[in-house]
Amino acid sequence: MTLASGSESRRRLLTAAGIDAASVKPNVDEDAMKAGLRAEGMSVRDQAMRLAEMKAVKISQRVPGLVIGGDQMLALDNEAFDKPKDLSAAADHLRKLSGKAHTLETAIVVCENGEPVWRHLARPRLTMRPLTEEFIEDYVERVGEPLLSTVGAYQLEGLGAQLFNKIEGDYFSILGLPLLPLLDYLRIRGVITT
Repeated sequence: MTLASGSESRRRLLTAAGIDAASVKPNVDEDAMKAGLRAEGMSVRDQAMRLAEMKAVKISQRVPGLVIGGDQMLALDNEAFDKPKDLSAAADHLRKLSGKAHTLETAIVVCENGEPVWRHLARPRLTMRPLTEEFIEDYVERVGEPLLSTVGAYQLEGLGAQLFNKIEGDYFSILGLPLLPLLDYLRIRGVITT
């Protein structure tokens, strides 16, 4: 099995669940893909699914067996958030999300022989508590560069837990991989035992 992703979080989740998957980064220009999909007026949810599929298909065309592709996008009032480019942008993300609910469009697609064979979309909804400017500055300084690896500029598994007052959806999907539905599918396929 192969994970078509450079995401350390997704790889760790699979490994912790006992799934041995090689990670192969698909080397696609995600920014160009997103720009094209947004120009077409595609919803944030559909953008995430399309990107997950594109990654899995690309790797599956050259690697045998099941290939897992994933993508996660943050939607706030139909606006898509990308990973912040620097810590200043991370602070801007937090200012925009402060006191509001947003959705993490978390897509996963499994491909085999270059074709999608299974897909799933999880939509956790997170409500961020109102944040003071002082808190945002302190948070960004304390967490630092790891904020640049997440679309919302938070890491729920660490200090980011302090940002929220309500979370609807499963923890794994928030971290970028709808693990429980994936495990169910892998059982159906006989990849893991029932």
